[in-house]
Amino acid sequence: MAAVSFMITMVLYFAGTVSFLVYVLRRSEALAKVSLGITAVGFLFHTLALVARMLSASSSVPPSFYEALSFFSWVMILVFLIVEFRHRIPVLGSFMVPLALISLVSAAALPETVPTLGPVFKTLWVHVTLSMLGTVGFTVAFVAGLMYLIQDRLLKSKRFNVLYSKLPALDFLDHLNLQSIVLGFPLLTLGIVTGAISAEFARGSYLNWNPEQTWALVTWMFYFIVLLGRLTVGWRAKRAAYLTVVGFACVILTLVGVVLKDHGALS
Repeated sequence: MAAVSFMITMVLYFAGTVSFLVYVLRRSEALAKVSLGITAVGFLFHTLALVARMLSASSSVPPSFYEALSFFSWVMILVFLIVEFRHRIPVLGSFMVPLALISLVSAAALPETVPTLGPVFKTLWVHVTLSMLGTVGFTVAFVAGLMYLIQDRLLKSKRFNVLYSKLPALDFLDHLNLQSIVLGFPLLTLGIVTGAISAEFARGSYLNWNPEQTWALVTWMFYFIVLLGRLTVGWRAKRAAYLTVVGFACVILTLVGVVLKDHGALS
């Protein structure tokens, strides 16, 4: 059941990705509705796959990167659907659905039965859940920042094309960027804290300064500085947009490094 639902989800997310990318190039609101419908159906199948996976898994088995990336993809689509139904910004799907698809394809490329998370991540499910939720917040901030930079460049070059007409106003994108960091940062903080507590119980040390922990702390410090700069120093939206794009690249590199390291250890 879980495997079939997972495959259907990938097919539908792929179709949604193609549909949304075509929507960016065409002045067709009907295509936006079709893209949204395909993605919503894919989200339902994804939910079924996750529920089936949870029912068949033992609570004593640590989560794998397969499950973490699948959950990450699911939350991304959930956030997109919530933002879409509240603000009616279908172009957001042209950025978030492809990212969710990439995450899901990456999950499919990993073993389903062998936990691939490093020792610091083999902790409570709550740690992985909080860490992934925080990462989703940074992903939305990245998307908002990227859209901001694109819209800003279109405005300055006076290229009022199809994409310009679909992108939200700069003020909204700046607000979405800030709110995403505000929500994502405390979730990542709680994820790091719960991971450290679990590491203390498992290995007798809160912090071992291994690559996974070090990069998690580097990511936390980076977004702490960005958030502090936005709330106190008053960094301008464009600077924040650039920083969140760089920060997201660091997050991805960290995840890729952990996956490659652990697969090397397993082989």
